[in-house]
Parts: sequence; structure tokens; C-alpha cells
Amino acid sequence: MQENRGIVESVKNSIVQSIRGTGEVLNTVVDTVSGTLVHTIRGTGAVGTALTSTVSDVLRGAILGTSQVSGDVGAAAKGGVLGVLRGTKEIGVEATTTASESARAVVKATADVGGDVGSAARNAVEGAIAGARELGISAEEAASAAATGAVQGAGDVSAAAVEQVRRALTGAIAGIQVVVKAPFRGEERKAG
Repeated sequence: MQENRGIVESVKNSIVQSIRGTGEVLNTVVDTVSGTLVHTIRGTGAVGTALTSTVSDVLRGAILGTSQVSGDVGAAAKGGVLGVLRGTKEIGVEATTTASESARAVVKATADVGGDVGSAARNAVEGAIAGARELGISAEEAASAAATGAVQGAGDVSAAAVEQVRRALTGAIAGIQVVVKAPFRGEERKAG
């Protein structure tokens, strides 16, 4: 647990310093998230739930840091997902699963800082599409995985968050018709 808190704080502090220094959110988050993931996963050999936890911690730090300096949390969401896809490609992890987990983590972290979860979800899907195109994988599958993860993340927050995310994901995003796949365990838990 202490190590995880350390990752969150380290990423947050790095994001805060970089954004204050450059004023740039998207590329700062992409580079910080990607670099931190590669370094951490290579150092720990994280797989499975440890990998998911590491991705979540890194993205939480990115959102917290961006929010702390009143940066664009939507751009951080997009950059975070793109950074995760770049980083996990470098270490040979399956991209679709990480797109879903990344979007889920971004939406939850955005809710924690009082940000716009709909904007975070839409930007996370844009990041997944951009990452998929860079990596030469299916943009449709990455978008669907990210959208599904975003709805699941919203389901962990509230029924109102689910509705906000669903509205934000309606229609085409970056030229891709996004398909959200069921079931949404968190949505069922919070909706009742």
C-alpha cells in the first residue's frame, strides 16, 4: 500500500512541476504516465492485478496533479490513456485491456477531484483511439474497451455519473462509432 501511495504522489508531483514549468498538459501527462509505467513495471515485474493497480495509481496521480494546478483534466484523461498504451506496448502488455482499465481509473479519479466525468470519459476514448492508431491495432476495439471501462468507472461512482458518461460517449468520437459493451457491475450496484 505504501508503494502505491508513493507512485500516486510521485506522478502527481512530477505532473505539477511539469505543467507549472511548461503550461502543457497533454504531452506532459503522456510522457510522465508512459515513463513511470515502463520504469515501475520493469522494476517490479507487475502483471495481472498488480499491473491494473499500477496503471490506476499512475493515472490517479496524473489526474490529481493536473487538478492541483487547475489544468485541463480532460486533456489529462486523454494523455493518460495514450501514455498507458504507449508504455504497456513497450513492455508487451495487451492494449485493449489496459485501455479499459485506464478509462475506468481516469473517470474515477476525475470524480474524486470533482471534475467533469463525461469530458474525462470522452477524452479517455480519444486517447485510446489515438493510441490504437499509433500502435497499429483496431481503433474500434480500443474505443469500445475504453468506453466500457469509462462506464464501469462511472458505475463505481454513482448512477448520475453513469448517465453523464453515457451521454458524453454518444455518437462518433474521433471518427469512430463507439460501442459500449455490457454488463456494468458498478452501474447495477449504484443504480439501485
